[in-house]
Amino acid sequence: MRRRGDRVPRPQPPAPEPPFDVWGTIAHWRAQGRRFVLLTVVESRGFTPQKPGRHMLVADTGETAGTIGGGAIELACVAEARGLLKSNEATRMLKKQLTTELGMCCGGEMVVHLETLEALPRLFVFGAGHVARPLASLAATTGFGVTVVDARPEWLTAERFPAAARELRDPEAAARELELTADDSVVVTTHDHALDQRVVQELLKHELRFTGVIGSLAKQRKFALRLKARGFEDEAIARMRTPVGLAIGAQTPEEIAVSIVAELVAVRRGAAPERGWVPPVRVRAHGVAESTSQTSSSDRESLSKGGRP
Repeated sequence: MRRRGDRVPRPQPPAPEPPFDVWGTIAHWRAQGRRFVLLTVVESRGFTPQKPGRHMLVADTGETAGTIGGGAIELACVAEARGLLKSNEATRMLKKQLTTELGMCCGGEMVVHLETLEALPRLFVFGAGHVARPLASLAATTGFGVTVVDARPEWLTAERFPAAARELRDPEAAARELELTADDSVVVTTHDHALDQRVVQELLKHELRFTGVIGSLAKQRKFALRLKARGFEDEAIARMRTPVGLAIGAQTPEEIAVSIVAELVAVRRGAAPERGWVPPVRVRAHGVAESTSQTSSSDRESLSKGGRP
């Protein structure tokens, strides 16, 4: 029987058969959140230990899978892969004459392409309501490693979230205790306004890649005012992307999930639209209210709640 606080890990691809199952290892390592380099023989001339099309992997831990021929050429490529992982480069090309440069007997020449494969970007979904279910599914299919956090075991089930890790615990405690990084994304969509507020207060202590909060424009204004009253600066409040999701006229949970994942992908790809916190309405001296151009329906908030209207 699962108890509150239990963590159910994300379903993992089956462990590959060592040491030559390159494609199985790619899926396994990415699911584990590891960085590694994919090496591919792209050209060969003369006598070489491997021909074009052969692959090898080198992890940031030094672990390898597959082979491009062994010997001095493989040692040189492994060293190059480790250097690539420490750099800001995404790819490199290594060309070696096996006899004159490496002292091998083959006498040929090989060209190897190296490409860094990053770990899956992490997405934490706080709340397991109606929007969270399609959100977790769609985010997983678009390349996110998804974790859903909720304290309600009847909502946080394997049937509802087959492609996500599940944290059965209080979302506020999780937001406070998780080791979040600047590469992580979060979406807050719990079943309770006050809980949303407490979760957001914990999350805004971190500079994350994406901090989304589902809800209406009225909720956004209230949250902003409360955050300022608790000492949060405008810069921190501006990291709160709410109402979350691109303005596509979404109404159903599935459509809302599409709008949120579209915004997540935009941020990941560096093409983020102008969203996030809009300052509360202020009254001008002559009594006319200043308003913002951002609009949202409270329907998307109510749909996120676990069975609540």
